[in-house]
Amino acid sequence: MTGGGSPHVERRVAVPVAAALLSAVLLALTGTGVVVARTREAAASDVDAAVAAKAAEAPPGPRDVSPSGDPLRVRIPAIGVDAPLVRLGLNPDQTLEVPDYDESGWYTGASRPGDHGPAVIAAHVDSRTGPAVFYRLRELKAGDTVHVDYRDATVTFSVRESQSFLKTSFPTAQVYGATEGPELRLITCDGTFDRKARSYRSNLVVWAGLASTA
Repeated sequence: MTGGGSPHVERRVAVPVAAALLSAVLLALTGTGVVVARTREAAASDVDAAVAAKAAEAPPGPRDVSPSGDPLRVRIPAIGVDAPLVRLGLNPDQTLEVPDYDESGWYTGASRPGDHGPAVIAAHVDSRTGPAVFYRLRELKAGDTVHVDYRDATVTFSVRESQSFLKTSFPTAQVYGATEGPELRLITCDGTFDRKARSYRSNLVVWAGLASTA
């Protein structure tokens, strides 16, 4: 995710997040931020209703953590991330608000990290001046931990896998669809940089499941 123009950093580290449910919505991280693109036939309210309906069908799963208040920070020791978390909603044009380059953000239209369902945290990969918060996200491997700090608790997730998707085939259903318990998706830009469009062509999604709470 970059702020436009030619990114100063384009290094990539090689490493091995609805379509049917939310086919009207495509999450993409563009040169100006994280974008939720929709068709003429669907609005944000349709997305919320579809997610809520699908979540209601989910079988019982691990107990939700449900700490109080908003999540405040995300820490990922394996890649040196320790960044504040800000709230991300939708702009009037239905694009997702974006954090600054030194922040990460959690999408308030989905679950909070630790609550039942998929929580989404997004951050930039780089800017025109250098690496941003999720610059090393590609280095995460199965078993690495992601800590989300609240005022009264820390929720820990364990990474399962990372996948890269072209923005034109982003798996919206897998990212926002119902889950059996608390889940986390970390999202940033990936792939080659399209200088004409001023954005990366792909998104990197890291999938993580609840490990513990303290």
